Amino acid sequence: MLRSYCKSKLHHARVTQADLHYEGSLTVDEELLEAADIAPYEKVHVVNINNGARFETYTIIGKRGSRVVCLNGPAARLGQVGDQIIIITYAMLDEKEAKGHKPRVLILDEQNNIKETVMGQSMEILG
Repeated sequence: MLRSYCKSKLHHARVTQADLHYEGSLTVDEELLEAADIAPYEKVHVVNINNGARFETYTIIGKRGSRVVCLNGPAARLGQVGDQIIIITYAMLDEKEAKGHKPRVLILDEQNNIKETVMGQSMEILG
């Protein structure tokens, strides 16, 4: 049996742009995507800390080093520039894979620079 587990997370990302008339998706700085092990076009779950909105979309590559986090299309209605969001990816793992799995969590500062990288606890530690 496969279960869905947190794979990676960009925590406290700040929305830098919102573009209602774009086709839809979430633009994220390429460096941040790579550091969090999030692939272009990978499905992400986005949680807005400021207003409680939650939605799913996919990522597209933003300019490397720009620290851009842009809500595109309908997602632009679910947040505004300056909002803090959490960007989460998941992986389907079997029981054996899950035991050693450690999610990658990047905590960002106010300018979307990586402040801290935390490898989550493995399932073995959790019991």
